[in-house]
Amino acid sequence: MATKLDKVLKREIEVDGQAYIASISPEGVKVTKKGFRKGNEITWRQIVGGEANLNADLSASVDASADQ
Repeated sequence: MATKLDKVLKREIEVDGQAYIASISPEGVKVTKKGFRKGNEITWRQIVGGEANLNADLSASVDASADQ
């Protein structure tokens, strides 16, 4: 049986030598640079509904057209 997520869990991760804080909460997931408050956030509803994939595909499409 899984444990219910009822409070914020914070973990430090390192990406390309830069430290980030990943916060997992009942509302969603947020990743911020260590020492900063603002970051990228996505709700569980967006993840479950596929909106996260749609945003990633759109970003990839925009990046590809900018390179041309």
